[in-house]
Amino acid sequence: MTTNNWAKHIQKFLFLLKDDFFELPYLSNSPQVMLDSLIKLPIIKHDSSKQIIITDNAFWNGTMRYRTIEDGFWILETKLELIENMLAKAVYTQDHTKDYYILSFSVFEYRFPVKDSEDIVLLSTCWTFYKPDTEVATYFYKGTKGKFFNIAMNKQWVERNIKSDKFCKKGILERFFNSQKGFYTWLDIAPKAHNISNKLSKILEAEDEIELNTEKLRKNTMKLITEFFNNSFEDSRIEDNTSLSNLDYYNVAKAEKMILHNLHLNFLGIEKIAEEVNTSATKLKNNFKTVFGFSMLQYHKEKNMLLAKQLLQNSEIEIQVIAVITGFESASKFTAAFKKRFGELPSVFREN
Repeated sequence: MTTNNWAKHIQKFLFLLKDDFFELPYLSNSPQVMLDSLIKLPIIKHDSSKQIIITDNAFWNGTMRYRTIEDGFWILETKLELIENMLAKAVYTQDHTKDYYILSFSVFEYRFPVKDSEDIVLLSTCWTFYKPDTEVATYFYKGTKGKFFNIAMNKQWVERNIKSDKFCKKGILERFFNSQKGFYTWLDIAPKAHNISNKLSKILEAEDEIELNTEKLRKNTMKLITEFFNNSFEDSRIEDNTSLSNLDYYNVAKAEKMILHNLHLNFLGIEKIAEEVNTSATKLKNNFKTVFGFSMLQYHKEKNMLLAKQLLQNSEIEIQVIAVITGFESASKFTAAFKKRFGELPSVFREN
């Protein structure tokens, strides 16, 4: 796709409703190309002096603050509030270089409905990493809001600044950064990241000090990168460095959407999910683990455990009810699973 054809592509696919999600395609060759493509949209307002784009439309509202920290090294903070279900799709144009890696840290909150009570606000936190020319599909559900940081690093900057022996055995990151397509997701693996990201937000919001804050941005963005790599080697995905096709990544995203939409039920089953996604069960099973580091069943269980943990922390819902909410047949099975995952009984965890 050339830049000249981008406007036609937007007109054809912007807010196209498919499977109950409105589509938002955006160019992802580089931060500058992405910004240029978004700024052209009629729903976007751009203030170059404050380095911010703003939108308030029938589908979502939000802001994106962007900064070039140094050549080949950007940080972008996006705050969103979803009014409708949205599918954001990273696509690439052929007439621009495709050499940026994107590390994203996101914290979204959503309202969990509770019978005869006010909704509980819960958090969903994750990291994603994707390589150049990898078309990523991200599903956002209406009613959610939050923010995510995209750290964009081109190949030349990575070569100068990311040294593999700082984080892992020598050679692993060189191979990881030098391969073909790649997309990987981790859940809330880095506890210090929340404090670091809050500092980054405050720096980015100081619009009158943009030129003065570059070194602070660099320092804290490097801390966020370091926090990610220091906690991302528990499984072998970076070392394995498996590359899939863009279609495979899209199918995995659809499978995850189905799992998240049915967390309160028993696991749908690999065959059922694969049938809906229109691919083979074996292929989807392998590809899902490549992206998430979990099998689909394990992912279903892990998300339910994280949900249960937050319900225990942030609500007075009875443990028996939490067991039902998170898809367990009995409170005893839930209690056993929770203790296995977090090392203590739900009742003890709540008291602490």
